[in-house]
Amino acid sequence: MTVEAIAERLGLRVLSMPDPEREATCGYAGDLLSWVMGRAAEGSVWATVMTNVNVIAVATLADTAAVVICEDSAVPDDIISVAKEKGINLFSSELPIYEFCVALSQVIK
Repeated sequence: MTVEAIAERLGLRVLSMPDPEREATCGYAGDLLSWVMGRAAEGSVWATVMTNVNVIAVATLADTAAVVICEDSAVPDDIISVAKEKGINLFSSELPIYEFCVALSQVIK
């Protein structure tokens, strides 16, 4: 399923969507950046509450399809700018990480 379709179905707020047709194959949840870097699958939708610029670097290295900042964590403008610059699909959600992942698993089967 494309990240654009996921965003629409789950009511995500678009912060950066330079690649709306990127296929998402699975989900991944985590906030320890080194852990995510080594374990998130290519093409995954990564759910986190982290909002520093290193999230974008890890998303690039792990080649995630998208990053979703959960729990209404405030996302600074500089992170949104870097996501756009690096071609990272970045969304936000008011849902807690667990609830977001449950909803994501229902749309990515």
